[in-house]
Amino acid sequence: MSALTDRIRAVVGHPSAAASHPPSAIHTAACQDLSALGGGWHDGTYVVERRYERSARHGRDTVGAIADRLADAAAHASWFAGGAPARAPFVFFDLETTGLSGGAGTQAFLIGCATFDADGAFHVRQFVLTSTSDEKRMLGAVQGTLQSAGALVSFNGKSFDAPVLETRYLFHRLGWAGAALPHVDVLHPARRFWAMDDCSLVSLERHVVGARRVGDVPGFEIPSRYFQFVRTGDARPLAPVFEHNRLDLLTLAALAARLLHLARLGPSEARSAREALALGHVFARAGMESQAREAFERSLALCAAPAGAYDPTRIDALRALALAWRRARQFDRAAARWHELLQIRSCPAPVAREAAEALAIHHEHRVRDLAAAHAFALKGLDDDVAPPAPARVLWTRAVRHRLARIERKIAVSASPTLLS
Repeated sequence: MSALTDRIRAVVGHPSAAASHPPSAIHTAACQDLSALGGGWHDGTYVVERRYERSARHGRDTVGAIADRLADAAAHASWFAGGAPARAPFVFFDLETTGLSGGAGTQAFLIGCATFDADGAFHVRQFVLTSTSDEKRMLGAVQGTLQSAGALVSFNGKSFDAPVLETRYLFHRLGWAGAALPHVDVLHPARRFWAMDDCSLVSLERHVVGARRVGDVPGFEIPSRYFQFVRTGDARPLAPVFEHNRLDLLTLAALAARLLHLARLGPSEARSAREALALGHVFARAGMESQAREAFERSLALCAAPAGAYDPTRIDALRALALAWRRARQFDRAAARWHELLQIRSCPAPVAREAAEALAIHHEHRVRDLAAAHAFALKGLDDDVAPPAPARVLWTRAVRHRLARIERKIAVSASPTLLS
């Protein structure tokens, strides 16, 4: 019965069949038909190459426009690589693996690497694991591509793709070239710049790049399609996987180009309040304070909600601008932004608490308006502002200490009048 079940699973490609055959136990079918992939053998590794000319479109832009933006803004890549000296040429990479959870048993059966040629065409090379015994040779071929890179660009690559590759390189006692390269992981800035509920690459492709896939293979199907190929030698189920990988690489390049283009041209290029806000934080981390303030102001201007209405982006922009003006020692301007925050309905308690404290300090020590300082300090005790227990005890003690100090100052300032 067990043998019959395995045979049925082999025919229908049941997903559980993949789990029953760990990668180390897979043996390639005696006869493989790779013609559906349209590649060829290079030094013992099967490689599929595709070239997208400058005139080819991907979403709103042509490949050439994406290439030009990246070339013009390459100097700003370090801002998205954790300060590492990222530079062109960029190698975009994306894996398709035997499992979606990572771990020591996960292998990359398809490693897609892409670069822009000198003429602006997008050149994709996809390295295929046709047999587990050929993994070392495939990894060596990929190494040659990575060694020419000035930076790696991926989507969630720092958390998934790079660790998977590093594990496999270590397994074969090979050096992992990616460890020494600056790495721009587009996922993390994408979450800040576009703040979508679904921040998957396909969703970003649709909403940011303006492209829409038709007949794309679901990600959860990809491992089972590979195992079906290994069992049968028929590569036709893999053809959509390769197209999926190529589209991922094109979208990755388009998103990276958008990020670097924004960094190069500044806040005026931002299409939304969220883009401008995230750009302001990029400038602030780079020590470009005036540009950061300009971006935060642009974010406020692009907010759709009116002043006083609840808008998370507006709240974040006001807070960021208040802190930026305080760093610039423009305390009156910072106070104006803190005050705007307190006027917003349902302003989050931590932000309202920070604003009330900042305004109490400002009016006590700089403006010398003790009555206003007392009112703002007292606001810190409101139920909708004070922190929950147990932090409330320490917070209340600090506020009461400030109130007592302000009340003593008020009493001292009033004493000459009383004496007269």
